[in-house]
Amino acid sequence: MAEQEEYFKGRGAQINTANKFLKQSYAEEHIEAIDEPLLSDERTQVFYEHPKKIVNKVDSPDLPGMYSMNPYQGCEHGCIYCYARNVHEYWGFSAGLDFERKIVVKPDAAKVMEKQFMSKNWKPSPIMLSGNTDCYQPLERKLKITRSLLEVLLKFRHPVSLITKNSLILRDTDLLSGLAKLKLISVMVSITSLKEELRLAMEPRTTTAKQRLKVIEELSKAGIPTGVMTAPIIPGLNSSEIPAIIKAAAHHGAVGAGYTIVRLNGAIGPIFRDWIHKNFPDAADKVMNQIADCHGGQLNDSRYGVRMRGEGKIAEGIRLLFRSAVRKHLSGRSFGEIDLTAFRRPAPHGQTELFQD
Repeated sequence: MAEQEEYFKGRGAQINTANKFLKQSYAEEHIEAIDEPLLSDERTQVFYEHPKKIVNKVDSPDLPGMYSMNPYQGCEHGCIYCYARNVHEYWGFSAGLDFERKIVVKPDAAKVMEKQFMSKNWKPSPIMLSGNTDCYQPLERKLKITRSLLEVLLKFRHPVSLITKNSLILRDTDLLSGLAKLKLISVMVSITSLKEELRLAMEPRTTTAKQRLKVIEELSKAGIPTGVMTAPIIPGLNSSEIPAIIKAAAHHGAVGAGYTIVRLNGAIGPIFRDWIHKNFPDAADKVMNQIADCHGGQLNDSRYGVRMRGEGKIAEGIRLLFRSAVRKHLSGRSFGEIDLTAFRRPAPHGQTELFQD
């Protein structure tokens, strides 16, 4: 593990990479070439945005017919591998430490979503909440934007799926249970490692794997269909843990599982490379080579249909290991069908709803 004086504890990225959208910017990509770190302020900063639309259609053949909604951009969890880091550059920030310290929030998200739902042109389709960054990251405890979104979703009886690695989701069990009774929800809890040392280095501001298993258990007991997302799988780092993670999740009530193989597109490549050489120097080259082996010899992979699962012998071994674990521990379980017919628009204020219970 890293012990360098310049290592920023509690953060995933250790550098700020250059933003390709800015003509002029400071970047700390080769720390050995400067006398001291460029960073001077480690506090988290909050920026407010007021979008006209909060629900967006996912333009990807890998996720057909899917919509996403993200109340936060940037994430204090600091997961080193997060693909959403690249999106932070559109805001004028770095995909590195800025992603973890400069968080864009959308306080009016619930009102904007309700307006979209009230449009006669809106047709209910499953919405992924946290398709980009975690909707239960630390700021949610105070701002409660995600909770306000769930209230609107339940009000309209609209289908939604969530993915998180934060136990704060248990706070909203009442709303999630209401959606579950109407067959409108599925939840995935992300677990990348059962090893606490690896979790701390890879996902520094997230809850422990033990606590995430408890989340699966508590949500399942409440009748909320919950699965485990073993993603991303990083060959040579956490790939051997797939069977143990799925077994533990199944023991705690999980009804399904998913996975993706890590890909280091854009700025994530140098951020991840810097991190793994500082934290796991002996394994760094092996891990980087195995990641590249899964993506045609490149760290980047944007090919639809291939990018999330990879290809080649290593990727195939991961796929078989995952499928074997699912068959062994999750056979006969499922999330159940989502009911798209439950959607309703509340009657305007002062009017009585007819033929709706």
